[in-house]
Amino acid sequence: MANTKDKLSTKYGITWCPGCPNHMILEAAKRAFAKLIDEKTIKQEDIAIVTGIGCHAKIFDYINVSGFYGLHGRVVPTALGIKLGNPNLTVVGFEGDGDAYAEGMEHFVHAGRFNANMTLLVHDNQAFALTTGQATPTTQQGYKNKVEPQGQQNIPINPIKIALASGASFVARTYALNLEHMTKTIEAAIKHKGFSYVEIIQPCLQFNKEMDEARKLTYEIPNNKDDMDKAMKIASEWDYNTKTGRIPIGIIYETQKPTLEENWPQLSELMKKKVGWKNK
Repeated sequence: MANTKDKLSTKYGITWCPGCPNHMILEAAKRAFAKLIDEKTIKQEDIAIVTGIGCHAKIFDYINVSGFYGLHGRVVPTALGIKLGNPNLTVVGFEGDGDAYAEGMEHFVHAGRFNANMTLLVHDNQAFALTTGQATPTTQQGYKNKVEPQGQQNIPINPIKIALASGASFVARTYALNLEHMTKTIEAAIKHKGFSYVEIIQPCLQFNKEMDEARKLTYEIPNNKDDMDKAMKIASEWDYNTKTGRIPIGIIYETQKPTLEENWPQLSELMKKKVGWKNK
């Protein structure tokens, strides 16, 4: 008899590059879902995933749950729309760094403010890999690509700091080649009540290969609860630009505050009745 994780698999052939860390992210997501289903924290039929456009988005085809294959940069508003339609669903968004921080930056910022009870997982390889390696907002200076043969000149953003400043109630970072840590981090994000943001640092086998050095720099931190000053200090340890220093992974900040669903009486009523608008 198939176990829960097997039931989360699909018949579609995986078309990522052989050895791409997206394979690891897929495995971690399925393990996290399976564990939460087995312990009856969530139900498989209540999971809804949303993806954008990019290499990350193929994960939509490989997990046997409901969902929406979205537009470039529009994962967050689509996920939010699903939560508004049925706040009882477990909604998880998958985005790439270009998807989330370029086309989707405005949505990323407001997701923290709204604090809807949903999870956003960002696959960050610091390149637009699907379209042959152009620079994204987190790409390091000096990175040469077809659009910028002389090298990327802009200073990379720090999305961890942006998430903290935007009011996200759960902010974490993990590393795609650390399967156990990644799985535990995704589990914790889904369990958190409020907007959970997880940055998954991943190397790319085809583009921006110099950032593969990140694997040597990561180190695990203890979970940080409610200490914003400490969170900002942790977030400042890596600037996405250097290939030296240390890259902290773990729960950088977690706090509890009212969710969007709790603040809206109409949504609170649906949650109490455990129904969506269709069945109200």
